[in-house]
Order: sequence, then C-alpha cells, then structure tokens
Amino acid sequence: MTQAALSTPATRPLARLRDPAWYQEYGVYLAVAVVLLFNALFTEHFMTADNLRTQLVQVAPIVIVALGMALVIGTEGVDLSVGSTMALATALLPLYLGYGLVPALALALLAGAVVGAVNGSLVSLVGLQPIVATLALFVGGRGLALVLADGQLKQIVNPDLLSLGTGSFLGIPLVVLIAGVLAAAVAFLVQRTTFGRQVVAIGGNRPAAALAGLPVRRVLIGVYVLCGVLAALAGILATARLTASDPSSLGTLMELSAITAVVVGGTPLSGGSVRVLGTVAGALLMQLLRATLVKHDLPDSTAQIAQAAIIIAAVYVARERRSR
Repeated sequence: MTQAALSTPATRPLARLRDPAWYQEYGVYLAVAVVLLFNALFTEHFMTADNLRTQLVQVAPIVIVALGMALVIGTEGVDLSVGSTMALATALLPLYLGYGLVPALALALLAGAVVGAVNGSLVSLVGLQPIVATLALFVGGRGLALVLADGQLKQIVNPDLLSLGTGSFLGIPLVVLIAGVLAAAVAFLVQRTTFGRQVVAIGGNRPAAALAGLPVRRVLIGVYVLCGVLAALAGILATARLTASDPSSLGTLMELSAITAVVVGGTPLSGGSVRVLGTVAGALLMQLLRATLVKHDLPDSTAQIAQAAIIIAAVYVARERRSR
C-alpha cells in the first residue's frame, strides 16, 4: 500500500503538525491564540476591553517599525538604526513645533528618509554588509539626537501633536488605526505592486535579479528609505503618547523588538519573502507574552528569556523548512 493511500482525512491534520512549513506559516497565529486562551482562563481582568486596548496602543509603534524592518529583511538585509531614527525624530519635534505641527512632522519624517537613504546607499552603492552599514547610524544617529536635544528631556505641550498619541476615531485609538492602515498599505505594496515583487525577487536571488534587469540599487535604497520613514513615524507617535521628547531612551532596543516580530512572524532572514500579517501577529505575540508575565508578577528578565526561546524556535523552524 502506498504512502498516499495511507494518508486519510484523519491523519492529514497530524501530518501538518509535523511539517515545519505549517509552523512557519501559521505557528505565530496559533501562539497568539494560546496566549489569549491562557489569559482568559488564568489571568484576572486581562481580557477586558480596557486592557486589550492598552496592549494594542503599546504594540502599535513596534508594529510600524517592524513593517519597515520586514521589507528590509525581505531583501536579505537588516536595519539596526531604527531605534536611533526614532530618537532623531523625537529630538527634532520640539525644535520646530514653534513653526507649526506640519513643518515639525515633515522635518522629523525627512530625517527618517535621510537616514534610510544613507543606509541604502551604503548597502547598494558602496557594497557594505547591511549589519555594518546600519550599525554606524545605530551609534551615530542617537548621538546626533542627543546633541540636538542638548541631552535633555523636553515636555511636549502642542495639543495637536498630543492628540496623535491620545486621540481616537470611532473608539479606536489613533495610533492603532495608523498602524492598521500602514499594515494594509505595506501588504498591498508587497503583493500588488511591481516594487513589492522586485523586493521579493532581489531578496530571493540578488545576482539573478540584476541579470534580469531589475533596478536593484534603486529598490534597495527605496526599501531602506521606507524603513527610516516608518521608524521616524513611530518615534513621533511614541513621543505624542509619552507627552515628552526623550532621545536618550526612546527607541532603545526597538531594532531587536522589530527583528523579533518579523522573524517570529515567518519572514525568513535569508530574504525572498515578506509576511506582513505574520509580522503584525509576531509583534502582538511578544507584547501579549510580556504583559502576561507582568500580570503574574514575573520579572522582565523572564520575558526576555521567553522571547529568546521563541526566536530560536522560529529560526529553527525556518531552517528545517529550507533543508527539506
């Protein structure tokens, strides 16, 4: 009797559970469901509307940064400067709010675009490895932000800016709404546009993409620019929510949170694929896990260990899938 004949409808679900590809595709959603079920059963007041709203507000900036990181990782790159870009954006805001909200926001976003353009140029034109190219601005970007802010925390009192962090539309917090719209936009970009297909093709095989006539350098620069702009936007929203500009701490370790969300969400570090919904779910999983451990009076170090274990599991699953 053949293997196909032995495969019955009853055994197919079990076969899927043994398939690394299934876990890479759907594992993050299963993990989110398990964490929510655990909290519904064992964590008091966790599944209330107010608490879930709080979790979404807290994870929104991470989602926004992770969306840009997913595009970069899709090209087989990485951007370690996103946290420093957030710091640079928050440092610029109080300097130019006196000229109006729009000029201040435009300059903060422009700073993110410039950081991205520098990173992209170093990768695509100079030929530096992405981890080396972005490491320079990981250090230098925050240093520049501290110089601009004179090393001081500055309170934000502009009501229009603060409304971005505390306001809502139809009962949905604006930061959550913005993150959701951006996730949909990035998903459309990846799946429905020529640029998105070029990103995936370049990540899958850059030499072949160049031989096929794809604008590799232009696409790489564009990806890093988008990542920088999204990081700057996340810095703006985080500043509005915290009601203060603090470049010394804002965005600290954000690059690790973003990379974790992308990897756990199923986007391979080897490039050639961008899983937008998985990235959102990965960020949400890390946030829910951290909140769960806090609710049960466990130290933050425990959350970091759990996060490391999830990263190792995600990388292992991706490796097993590639080896088959």
